[in-house]
Amino acid sequence: MLRLLSIRDFVIVDTIELEFSNGFSVFTGETGAGKSILIDALQLALGGRGDASMVREGAAKADISADFALTPAASSWLEQNEFRVEEGGALLRRVIDNAGRSKAYINGSAATASQLRELGELLVDIHGQHAHQSLLKGDAQRALLDNQVAVRDPIASAQVQLVASTYKAWRALARQREEYETNAKNVLLERERLEWQVGELDKLAVKPGEWVEISNEHSRLSHAASLIEGAQEALNAISESEQPILSQLSSLNQKLTKLVDVDAGLQAVLDCMEPARIQLQEAVYALNNYVDKVELDPERLAQVDARMDAIHSTARKFRVTPEDLPEEHAQLKAKLKQLADASDVEGLRRQEEKARGVYMEAARTLSATRAQAAQRLSSQVSEAMQELSMSGGRFVVGLNPCEPAAYGLEQVEFLVAGHAGVVPRPLAKVASGGELARISLAISVITANATTVPTLIFDEVDTGIGGGVAEVVGRLLKRLGQSRQVLCVTHLPQVASQANQHFQVAKGTVDGGKTVSRIDVLDTKARVEEVARMLGGIEITETTRKHARELLAS
Repeated sequence: MLRLLSIRDFVIVDTIELEFSNGFSVFTGETGAGKSILIDALQLALGGRGDASMVREGAAKADISADFALTPAASSWLEQNEFRVEEGGALLRRVIDNAGRSKAYINGSAATASQLRELGELLVDIHGQHAHQSLLKGDAQRALLDNQVAVRDPIASAQVQLVASTYKAWRALARQREEYETNAKNVLLERERLEWQVGELDKLAVKPGEWVEISNEHSRLSHAASLIEGAQEALNAISESEQPILSQLSSLNQKLTKLVDVDAGLQAVLDCMEPARIQLQEAVYALNNYVDKVELDPERLAQVDARMDAIHSTARKFRVTPEDLPEEHAQLKAKLKQLADASDVEGLRRQEEKARGVYMEAARTLSATRAQAAQRLSSQVSEAMQELSMSGGRFVVGLNPCEPAAYGLEQVEFLVAGHAGVVPRPLAKVASGGELARISLAISVITANATTVPTLIFDEVDTGIGGGVAEVVGRLLKRLGQSRQVLCVTHLPQVASQANQHFQVAKGTVDGGKTVSRIDVLDTKARVEEVARMLGGIEITETTRKHARELLAS
């Protein structure tokens, strides 16, 4: 639940710190006093969009912090995302400067706005004052029903994603088959072109790394005479001339060996020269071996020349480097295989039909799940309508069959009958403003009751409701507050009187005449005055105070 909300320099709020308790809390005040600003500030802390206009005039930055008690799901999220868990709480903070730059923090560590939103969805559920308007849209109705499925059975909620993914796979195959049938001639020409190209490269059969190997061999063969001459000259100098280097070095080693007996100081010199003699001897062996192997081979040189010319010519034709010919060969073969598979229209039809079958199975499973959820939601909302002065009224979640789509095999449509004996008709066509507001509130309460989110916020969802219905609404929200923390912005005294905690929002001024919003927690006496203000007109009379006391006592 929300334990503390701290707001600094946000719109017309300078500094406010609010502590919250369990149960049902309301915010009331004159129109324009800033009641909804509190919700806006909280939404910002929960990762909502922000800009420079949210910073109070003259301030450098707006700073909002919201401290929540943790649920097991929120604790798990913090651990998975490597945020500290401190004293069983989660502190979400958002800072926006007057240039529009934004920073986010979770338990003191830097975070992203999307991370605030992810965690916020586990902690708070906000029902906005315009929720009833979205109920008139088919997509919103379907999303609301599917959300009820997800809340009750997280595994079943995966059916929605499965239907969407299988539909996408099916339609992709259908488009591929349709394109082939439409462009069969072009496909045939492209296939013939690829077959010729692959045939050319099959004949050449260039192996990976062959170009480097054959280039080295060509260099060796074309310079064979120079290589033999140079190797023989080195061999002569080291071991086969009249005064070979190796013999001279051996003679010097012998002389130094005798001199070491006279002066041991020469031992270090001898130790350096002996390895040199050994290395020269190894060089002689290597040169002899090299000279024996290297030979003039004009026939092999001609073969290598021809091979290099063929590879180079083909590479130029395909507009790649000789080294890339093997990769080009593999890619063209893959394209040809893909095109050959795509050219098999019967095979494509079989794949398409199989994909359609997978989609239909997933869609029918989702339809069955939706039917159960629709029946349950219809019953619950119809029951709530009786409490909300719509006696005999009935709410029906209709599932109308439609052509296969990414969302399934049915359109979801909310139907309503305002009183007994009337056939339910589409919500958008028959519900008056007041009826729509009441039905929207009933759905909000029912869907909120099904969720595991600990804090529920209702921002003027009681708009368009009055009289005895308002009192019922208050009781509904108070009942919901027995199992959840419920925060409600309201203009109805009947709703406000049911609250366990009452905050009054009012405008004031500070030095310089700037308007600011202030919030006070009301005691019993102050609540009577506030409820009386909500009941009466400009002047609060003793009669309105009496009525206010009666409401608070009920």
